[in-house]
Amino acid sequence: MCGISGLIYRDKTRIDSTILKRMTDKMSHRGPDAEGFYINENSNLGLGHRRLSIIDTSEAANQPFFFEDKYVLVFNGAIYNYIEIREDLEKQGYTFKTNSDTEVLIASYDCWGEECTKKFNGMWAFAIFDSENNKLFCSRDRFGIKPFYYYADHDKFVFASEIKPILEVEKIEKVNVQILLQYLIVNMGDHKETFFEGISKLPASHNLVYDFNTHQFQINKYYEIEFKKEVNKLSLDESIKLFEEKFEESVRLRLRSDVKIGSALSGGLDSPYVTSVANKIIDKKNNSDFTAITVGSLDKRDDESGLAKIISEALNINHDIVIPKPDEFNEGLEDVIFMHEEPFAELSIFMQNFLMKEANKLGIKVFLDGQGADEILLGYSRYTAAFLRNHGWISNIKFLRGVKSHYNISILEAIKIYFYFSNYFIRKVRLQIRGSILKKKYLGVINFIKLKTLAKSYKNIFELQKNEIFYFLLPCILRIEDKNSMLYSIESRLPFLDYQFVETVLSINNNYKIRDGWSKYILRRALEKFVPDEITYNNRKIGLNAPVEHWWPRSEKIIETINNSKIIQEISKKKFDFIEDRDLEWRLYNIAVWEKLYNMKIEK
Repeated sequence: MCGISGLIYRDKTRIDSTILKRMTDKMSHRGPDAEGFYINENSNLGLGHRRLSIIDTSEAANQPFFFEDKYVLVFNGAIYNYIEIREDLEKQGYTFKTNSDTEVLIASYDCWGEECTKKFNGMWAFAIFDSENNKLFCSRDRFGIKPFYYYADHDKFVFASEIKPILEVEKIEKVNVQILLQYLIVNMGDHKETFFEGISKLPASHNLVYDFNTHQFQINKYYEIEFKKEVNKLSLDESIKLFEEKFEESVRLRLRSDVKIGSALSGGLDSPYVTSVANKIIDKKNNSDFTAITVGSLDKRDDESGLAKIISEALNINHDIVIPKPDEFNEGLEDVIFMHEEPFAELSIFMQNFLMKEANKLGIKVFLDGQGADEILLGYSRYTAAFLRNHGWISNIKFLRGVKSHYNISILEAIKIYFYFSNYFIRKVRLQIRGSILKKKYLGVINFIKLKTLAKSYKNIFELQKNEIFYFLLPCILRIEDKNSMLYSIESRLPFLDYQFVETVLSINNNYKIRDGWSKYILRRALEKFVPDEITYNNRKIGLNAPVEHWWPRSEKIIETINNSKIIQEISKKKFDFIEDRDLEWRLYNIAVWEKLYNMKIEK
């Protein structure tokens, strides 16, 4: 896991190594083990790299990585099936000087060209300078686990793993108004644009090819989730068996590492299953220091540390619990906002931040986490709307009678959710009411088209899940996961997002995901082999809820910070005295602090 950066001048400006170093220094936390640079004067290209050594920690695997005189690679991520690919390449006559996945990646490009990404099982963002074809080939993994930001104008093309390195080249202080308003009112992220006007993200499952002959670039999609009809026809028992086999294979690949491994452990279902399967696979003689970490809460209603302890005792594993105090939150508040680069929706981000900070203290460099499970297993309560819309009235009556066990909600709440999420007009009206804080000209700017697309997709659960994975919630979750983990030089690996496992789970009969009054039923059936029923069949979904009243009690200082924001003064109808909605209050506060840290401005 690393940080990559690149700069191409389209005019006659020469690239200086000092600017590449300034770029990589801005993300030294992503790669504290080594740094490297490459400049090609003929193409006016510069590449920079910061390395976090995970596989083959020797200097021979440092980057930029060269393949003969043909290619130069900077790479952030992990190719988990590099051993199998390497064996295939060796049969074709390739030889290797290192044991790294980096060398396998660049040899794969030599063998298969741009089609190489279809061979990879992993997470990545990389750029290969192909001197033979005078182009730069860039790619981002199927689900966008690793980031790739870029900026382009008539003078230059810049890319990096974070936004801050790009700001070293192009000083952008103009806010992207559409993204700002989407965040504030709709609370929906974007998979292409950022809060910084002109800085974009290469979407998941996409390649970018820059042609030095024309100084133009093209972006194309290389992957779509495949629905497997044969999987959909399997019985419940057959589906459970396949689910377990595919997930174990995913975890096994993600345990490949030459450094210390740990795991997140909540009191829920997702990370406990990751931890359980990893614990089953791990060789205890060589990995006796494998540790699961839980972040507890000062709010006892949301504290999962007790449940996590039950799980750790059942699995007989090392278990560490951290419960962050208010002073720890306050001391790191602005640092976290700065390192995340863009405003984020909830204080729960800080809970995960403390989790990664604790992992770093314990010397863990590879960390398994449970992100992605809810999206592929219908784990959110709003999926009740999709389920009701895709089944007959007899099935719906049965579903509603057991809905409390599904998501710990009442029948009335389920019906409300159905009308809210599956009806674009109802949701739009409600959001427009929320937007009443805005001046009229800004409320009219908000583009609700994504909301309309999402509402339509509730008619087809498979399409809904694809939208969630590629365009809506998951991209935001993965952005937070990457920022929090890399801030502490940790490679976060997500077994639920193995693409073969995702294709399998999305193809499994939906009646096996929501069944007999239980959400994520097939996961519960797999987990019950490892932990007690009080964990497996607990219907309360907590997540990493932050102890808001302990960490962030209401204060005049919060309101003052919000009212002093030039951006908020411009978009808001009036100054605030009291904000009842604490989530909205946080988003406004986050905007105000972010504005100050990055000197952001909004055009009037």
